[in-house]
Amino acid sequence: MFSIWCSKPIWKNTDEGREGKRTLPERNCNFFLLWAFSQDKPVWRCFPRQYSEDGCDRHRTIQTHRAGAEMTMNMKEKVAVVTGGSSGIGMATAEAFLREGAKVAICGRSRERLDNAADHLSNVSGAESIYTHACDVLDEEAVEIFCSAVKERFGRCDALVCNAGEARSSNFYTTSDQDWLDEFGLKFFSVLRPVRAFIDLLEASGAGAIVCTSAILARAPEPFLIATGATRAGQLNLLKSLSREFAPKNVRVNAVLIGLVDSGQWSRRYERGEGPDGKKIPEGMSKEDWFIELANSRHIPMNRLGTPAEAANAILFFASPMASYITGETIDVTGGQARNV
Repeated sequence: MFSIWCSKPIWKNTDEGREGKRTLPERNCNFFLLWAFSQDKPVWRCFPRQYSEDGCDRHRTIQTHRAGAEMTMNMKEKVAVVTGGSSGIGMATAEAFLREGAKVAICGRSRERLDNAADHLSNVSGAESIYTHACDVLDEEAVEIFCSAVKERFGRCDALVCNAGEARSSNFYTTSDQDWLDEFGLKFFSVLRPVRAFIDLLEASGAGAIVCTSAILARAPEPFLIATGATRAGQLNLLKSLSREFAPKNVRVNAVLIGLVDSGQWSRRYERGEGPDGKKIPEGMSKEDWFIELANSRHIPMNRLGTPAEAANAILFFASPMASYITGETIDVTGGQARNV
C-alpha cells in the first residue's frame, strides 16, 4: 500500500478575508492533482479540493492497494451492529467482525440465545469487545433504546447489519391477508427501524455502511415462498433508494442475497420434519442427507449448502473499507444457484 506524498492546485482562487475568516472559494474551479507512486510509476490523479466551514483545506487521505499487496478488511477499532446476531449467519457475522478487530453489538429476542452467543464470541476477542441486547427490531422504542445503549457502550457505529427475519412457507392459496401484512412488516420494518435509529451514528462515522441480508428469492421467486419472495424483491428496491439518498452522507447501502445456507432456520425446519415446499422429510433421513437432497432439488452446481461463515465473509466485505466505492449493489452467495446474469 502507498500514500500520496505531494499535491498541487490546478487553479488557485484569491480568498478575500471577511471578519477575520476566509470565504469559501468556488468549488467548481478548485481541484487537486494528487501525485503518487503505483507499482513504481508516478501517477497524477484529479480530486475535488475540500474545505471545512472555516475555509481551511481538508484533503481526504487516499489509499490504494498495489497488486499483490496484502489486503485486510481494516475494521480495527470500528463498531459493528448486527441484528438477529444470536445464531446462524448473524452470529457468524459478529465473529467475522471480531476477528478483524472490530467491536460488536448484537441483538435478538431471546436472552438465552444472546448469552450463549456472548459466551462463544468472547472466546474470539474478549468480553470487552462484545455487547448483547435483548430487542425485537419491530419494536421502534426497543430499537431506539438499543441504539442508545450501543452509543453509551462504544460511542459510535460504523456498520449496521440488518439480519432479522426468515422465510415463510406458503403459496397463493395458503397465504392469508394477515400473513401478507406480517411478512411485509418483518421484511421492511426490520430494516427501516434499525436504520432510523442508527443513521446519525453511521453518518458521524464518516464512512458508514449498511448491509442487509436478503435472499436469492428477491430475483428468483418460488411459488411455495410467495410472500417472502415478493417482499424480498420490494426490500431490494427500498435498499437501492436508500443507497442513493445516503450516498452524500458517506453511508453506503448494499445487500447480500443468500441461497441455501446451513443456518439455524434450516436445522429448525429439519427438526420440524417439513421442507420449504411443505413436503414431509422422509422419516429416518439424516440432516446431512436432507441437505444434499435440498441442494440437488435446487440444482445448486456446488452440490451442497453454504455455511454461515461463507455468508458472513460477503457481509464483512460490504461493511469494510475494501468496498468503499460500492453502494446500491448485491452479492449472491448461492453456490451458483442464481440463474440471472
